[in-house]
Amino acid sequence: MTSRFTELTVDCRDPERLAVFWCEVLDFKVIDRREDMVEIGSWVPTVEEIRARQMPPTLVFIRVPEGKAVKNRLHLDVSPIDGSTEDEVTRLLGLGATRTDVGQGPDRSWVVMADPEGNEFDVLRTLAPQD
Repeated sequence: MTSRFTELTVDCRDPERLAVFWCEVLDFKVIDRREDMVEIGSWVPTVEEIRARQMPPTLVFIRVPEGKAVKNRLHLDVSPIDGSTEDEVTRLLGLGATRTDVGQGPDRSWVVMADPEGNEFDVLRTLAPQD
């Protein structure tokens, strides 16, 4: 018996706003939309494909009444694929992200940011081909 990691769910006040933000960050598309919920992904999952092999998980944004109160215990890490880390941080700031301090200290190889609702995520080293 086995399970698959299929979705990561994010509680939020505005699922549509976060879905738009994360679609831009990750080049994902909305794959499901219901009252108070938006799911985004890089593919449209089918039960057969998921059962056959591990597939990339989707992100699900669910409306909740309360706002974020403390540092996330779980967060996303993203790696730029076609530019520098600095260029990606600039792009994400333009999409509505902010830099944030969660006590990471000055000597780090990543940049800690927050999405428009304050959920922390890290921008890691670039995966772009190096000349």
